[in-house]
Amino acid sequence: MARIVVIGAGMGAMTAAARLAVAGHRVVVYERGETYGGALGRFERDGFAFDTGPGLLQLPAVYRDVFVKTGKEPLESCVGLTQVEPAVRHVFADGTVTDLPNASRAGIGEALDKTLGEGSGARWAAFMNRARETWDRARRPLLEEPLFEDWQVLGEREPYPAVVHKRLLRRDRRAATLGEIGALELRGDPRLVALVEHFALAHGLDPRTTPASAAVLPYMEQTFGVWAVRGGMRALARALYERCVARRVEFVFGAAVTRIVEKDGRAAGVELADGTAREADFVVAGVAAGALARMVPGGVDVRARGDVPGGSGTPSRLTVLLALSGGRPAAVPHRTVVHAADRGAELDHLFGERPGLAAAPTVTVLRPDDPGLVPDGAHEAVTLTVTVPAHLEVTAAEVERLIGHAGAAVPGLRDRLLWHEVRTPADVAAATGADGGSVPAPALAAADGRLLHPANSTRLPGLFAVGGWSHPGGGLPHAGMSGALVAGLIVEGPEFRGSQ
Repeated sequence: MARIVVIGAGMGAMTAAARLAVAGHRVVVYERGETYGGALGRFERDGFAFDTGPGLLQLPAVYRDVFVKTGKEPLESCVGLTQVEPAVRHVFADGTVTDLPNASRAGIGEALDKTLGEGSGARWAAFMNRARETWDRARRPLLEEPLFEDWQVLGEREPYPAVVHKRLLRRDRRAATLGEIGALELRGDPRLVALVEHFALAHGLDPRTTPASAAVLPYMEQTFGVWAVRGGMRALARALYERCVARRVEFVFGAAVTRIVEKDGRAAGVELADGTAREADFVVAGVAAGALARMVPGGVDVRARGDVPGGSGTPSRLTVLLALSGGRPAAVPHRTVVHAADRGAELDHLFGERPGLAAAPTVTVLRPDDPGLVPDGAHEAVTLTVTVPAHLEVTAAEVERLIGHAGAAVPGLRDRLLWHEVRTPADVAAATGADGGSVPAPALAAADGRLLHPANSTRLPGLFAVGGWSHPGGGLPHAGMSGALVAGLIVEGPEFRGSQ
């Protein structure tokens, strides 16, 4: 039985802790905050409750596997999962509205033909077929296996089978980025372009430079579906925490780790802010790469693949929580994406030299049908989420404009508004410890490896990295996968090659 210290109580860290405890190890989690869950925070006021992080779950199979492998109670016995229908409503800049069904390729094609014009569904379906090939080629090395020594292959090879566009007297052209897929393969229809680029923006990625391999992002959502958790996503974090406790994982809250103790060339424990030391045979760090480097004596870079880009500097999230009078209408979708009035201006504000918030950016509006989140049936809890630059300081006037823009998804929004609460990048930074509130994107192939993340193994033997800032990157499913990889590397050793 090994002594294992886990730094942080995020979802990846708790996944690793639960799996390691079941394998017979003694696991202690030190969390600098006063609660668990990492990005899966919660805000409550006047009988309203809101998720302050992700509001929907993709690939629930990742967490089903955690619960199956760590106990007899399956995930659905611990939390209520509902596949939302429709999966999403899109409100495009020209006023076109389309509802896309959940996990139905045929249904999505029919919906696009009906609202965007005949042939739109076929073009999207052809794109999804190519995305499926990308998924088949990239799934194991990107999600199910540790990042191996030959990781450069993932950066050099573009798994997306782009269509060759032959041009008279000019060089043939292929889509190399997600934006070029929209222009070339989706024929530049501004609504289909907005639809495909949304999957990059939602993860803080610039569609103009994001590799075509990002086609896996819409493929994952539209193939495996999206799910709501009864009681909000915080209920999932609570269930995982309770599973850890049931497996005798010890949690120490309000305990910041300041240094990783090194002895005889390997990690041997941690030192806490109060000066006390805790010995360990292994240390699992669920923190950002920069924070991890600062914890190691001398500030050395402990990443196993030092030239894997990774790290902070990616965009953050602005979240506005709205308490409304009047009950939620039965027919409204759980999620609506209101697209930017001017996509070019939005991209310039988000990724340009002078970062800021566009006047009418793409905003995701969540209207959960969950009585546990409101004081009674005569009220509604609504969440607005926008991708914004890290470190951004948001003004009250900008928030007011954003609320007005979101009115396209919630008729009569201003008249119903009782109060609102704003969660800025600074709040994200306080909750997660990420510089400027940066939110990690999922790992993607191609692009010379700039969208890969540091490996779970590090240069310091006995020290492992887990969570969104390590392989396979950001996103709730990826955090669970990261925890599984770290547990496998500790239990089975360096020869571990991922799930079979």
